Amino acid sequence: MKPLWGIRVFCAVVEQKSFVAAARLLGTSPSSATRALQALEEELGTMLLARSSKQVELTMAGEAYYPAARQMLDLQRQAEEELSQQAGAPRGLLRFSAPETLGRRLLPELLARLADDNPGLRFEVLYSDSILEPIREKLDFAIRGAFPASSELIGLPLWDYRRHLYASPAYVARHGAPAHPRELPQHRVVIHTAPRVLKAWNFVAGGETVSLNLGAWHRSNSGNGVLEAMLAGMGVGRLGDWLAEPLVARGELVRLCPDYRIVSSHGDDPQMHAVFAGRAIPRKARLLLDALRQEAGSRGFGRYPSR
Repeated sequence: MKPLWGIRVFCAVVEQKSFVAAARLLGTSPSSATRALQALEEELGTMLLARSSKQVELTMAGEAYYPAARQMLDLQRQAEEELSQQAGAPRGLLRFSAPETLGRRLLPELLARLADDNPGLRFEVLYSDSILEPIREKLDFAIRGAFPASSELIGLPLWDYRRHLYASPAYVARHGAPAHPRELPQHRVVIHTAPRVLKAWNFVAGGETVSLNLGAWHRSNSGNGVLEAMLAGMGVGRLGDWLAEPLVARGELVRLCPDYRIVSSHGDDPQMHAVFAGRAIPRKARLLLDALRQEAGSRGFGRYPSR
C-alpha cells in the first residue's frame, strides 16, 4: 500500500461524502477505495465511517480521527515539497483555475516566463468565471476575483482592486455619459451573469451611497464577453480597475461617474485571491503566485488614483 494511501482515501470520502466521488478524485475505483478504507479500519481496530446505501457518515471514532488524518496528509505534502526544493528547481504539472480575464495576456505572459526559467514545470489552466473547487476539480489552487466567500479553504491574497463604471468612446459619442449613477436606467447596461457576481450595484462616493438593481441591455456569463461587448460600444458596464485602467490609458475605454466606485453590500472592495484545499501550499504553486503578486505590483494594480 502506498504511504498514507488509506488515510488519503478516508479524507477524500469524508470531504466528498461519497466513495464514488472520492475514487474519481483519487483516480482509482470505488472498490479499491473501499478496500483501502477497510484496511485502515482494520489497522486502527475501529470503524471510521458508517455506510449505508444512500450515504456515508463519520462515526464518533471517525470524527476524532479526521483532523489528525488531514494534518498528516498536509505534513506529507509539505515534506515532499521540502525534498523537491532540496533536489533543485520545481517540477511537474501545476493545475489551477483562473477568471477568464486573467487569460488576456497577463497570465499567459507570466507563465511563459516561468516556463523559460523552470523547464521542468508544466501548466494546465482552467479559465472560468464559475466557482471551481480545488478538491472536486483536482486543482492545486483556484484563483478567484470579487469578494472572498466564507469557506473552509485557505486563502492567499494577490491584489486588491476597485470596480468602476466604463464605456467605450464610441458609446459615449452616440449615447452620452451618465453624470450620476442614478442616470444608469436610461443607458444600455452590460451585465455579467456568472455566479456570485453582485446583483445590486452599490455606488459609494464620499458619504453618499446609491444602490441600484439594473435591467440589462446585454448579458454575458463571461468576463471577456462583457469586456468585448463594452469595447464594441454595446453599453456601460462595471470592471475592475486593474483590467480597465490600462484600456483607459490607451483610449479604448472611458471611466464614467469617476468619483464613484462599486462595492459589496457591506461596503467592501473586491480582491483577487487564490484558495487552497490544504494548509500546505505546494512550492511550485507558491512560485507562480508570488510571481503573479510581484507582476501585479509592478503594474500598479490597486494603486490607481481615485479621481
